[in-house]
Order: sequence, then C-alpha cells, then structure tokens
Amino acid sequence: MDTAEHAIYKAAIQGDRDAFERVIRLTSRSLFAIAYGVLQNREEAEDAVQDTFVKAWKSRWRIRDSAKLPAWLSTIARHRARDLARKRRPEALPEDFESSEMVKFEGATGERADLDGEVRSALAELPELHRVALTLRYFEDLDYGTIEQTLGLTNGALRGILGRALGTLRKRLALASTG
Repeated sequence: MDTAEHAIYKAAIQGDRDAFERVIRLTSRSLFAIAYGVLQNREEAEDAVQDTFVKAWKSRWRIRDSAKLPAWLSTIARHRARDLARKRRPEALPEDFESSEMVKFEGATGERADLDGEVRSALAELPELHRVALTLRYFEDLDYGTIEQTLGLTNGALRGILGRALGTLRKRLALASTG
C-alpha cells in the first residue's frame, strides 16, 4: 500500500466523507467480486456491497490500523453475502424439469452456453474462499498483493488456495466433459 492510499484510508476512518467515497471507488470492484463469488447473483452481490459500505461507515471507528481497512471491508462483504445466501428461499423446480437430462443447445452458441454452465457449476461447487480467490485473480484480474490484502492472506496461502482451486476446477470440468 502506498502512502497516498494509507492517507485516504486514515482520513476515511476519521470521518472524511470525500476520503470514504474514494475508498468506495478503490474497493468496490473487489468487494463485488467477493460477494458475487459467494452469491452467484449480480443484484444480490450489488446489495451486499452497498450494505458493506453502509455498515463500514457506521462502524469505521473500530479500525485502529488504517492499513487493514481493505481486509476489514472484505470480511464485512463476505459475511453480508453469506447472510443473504442463508436468507434465500429455495425455489421450486418447474414441473417439466427432468433431473436425469441436461438441456443441450445446438450449434456453436449452444456449445458455448453448455461450457459456461459447466464452468459456473464447477465454480459454485468450490469452497467459498477458493471461489472468491479465483474470481478476484482470473475474472477481476487483480494482482496477488491486492488479493492478499483484500482477503487477509499471506502470499503462500493465496498461492496454495489458487492452486488447489484450479486443480479441483480442472478435475470437475474434465469429468463434466467426459460424462
């Protein structure tokens, strides 16, 4: 973290609204990725991020070390997303749904849709931290340092999580393509 970010974080914690708006601009993308990784729903993830910033503003005084603000915001976002996921009501399957058959689309667009569905399904089966780390690294294209700071992980822990997550994802996609 550079000294400019540190100053912004410190000012935001002390109640500077302009600084807090800058914090929002700096962190909202990664917080959205975390929430989306948990919820797999854009609207719910946006709500979780908004709730995160409201809660953070109200309880910003709890942060003593301004360098830990991004990790603290990430924790709030992850917990808020989990809360929203728990509150979901199970949706009934349509009456014409056949669990033994997967709907396949024809042509290149259908093959792409099948692949996207398989990737989403495989991602959804990963543990939450693995899914969030993969989302931040490969879909949001964040560097390791930012992800480490956001998730409060060491470099070795992040690399281990990404390695295990990619290995699991490869196995599940290989099984899906052969089955």
